[in-house]
Amino acid sequence: MTAKSNRQPAIFIPHGGGPCFFMDWTWGPADTWQATQHFLEGVAATLPEHPKALLVVSGHWEEPAFTASGAEKPQLIFDYSGFPEHTYRLTWPAPGDPELAGRVTGLLKEAGLPAAIDPTRGFDHGVFVPLKVAFPEAQIPVVTLSLAGSLDPALHLAAGRALAPLRDEGVVIVGSGMSFHNLRGYFKPETAERARAFDEWLTRAVESPAAERDVYLAAWRKAPFAAYAHPREEHLIPLLVAAGAGGDAAGARIFRNEPMGAAISAYRFD
Repeated sequence: MTAKSNRQPAIFIPHGGGPCFFMDWTWGPADTWQATQHFLEGVAATLPEHPKALLVVSGHWEEPAFTASGAEKPQLIFDYSGFPEHTYRLTWPAPGDPELAGRVTGLLKEAGLPAAIDPTRGFDHGVFVPLKVAFPEAQIPVVTLSLAGSLDPALHLAAGRALAPLRDEGVVIVGSGMSFHNLRGYFKPETAERARAFDEWLTRAVESPAAERDVYLAAWRKAPFAAYAHPREEHLIPLLVAAGAGGDAAGARIFRNEPMGAAISAYRFD
């Protein structure tokens, strides 16, 4: 058991658009995702010690019940389209961790949550794209966890709470999504103000005391411009898992930028 002072954080990171960090351009100027890339490059240095493993909840994997990847050597899933050919030849050979996958499903089941293991699931681009930037050596074992298909906010907060003990076992819990994800809203003049309003509400919610935070996040649809920021919420829900795993820890915004005219943020729970 890792000493409590070395407890790993739960974090929520923006994973950008497609393979954006490995292109000269993406939906705009070449520097669109530069600030996000620099943020991701610095994540490892902020951890209390070298992680035993990473548990990543991606907005690009949904199953009827929470499902953990159990492959020993996960393959990359190039689940994006219309990008340059070289972006379909990226590599990131991080190992899986079947034992950790079993631990993850065990904790979820102990909390009364349905859970399963997919023995062949690979890394979708919500996993390998940001982590190839943050952990380019690809040596830390990685297990991915799906969203539950209901996308129920309270359910995902509960899943995070169930998984919180992993932080004391050297596991960094990573929610990978986008705090703003309206593909039709990018570059529109009305988006900047709406995205900022949602982002500021979200940050106030995350930075509230834990009991209040969970209430706010469970009712995130009441936030200003919530439906505009997330016409469908799969890219926001990974934040709720991270927040649940944060336990009583105060959340903090650790990054903010406005690529393509829309505010996005990253958050951390220590």
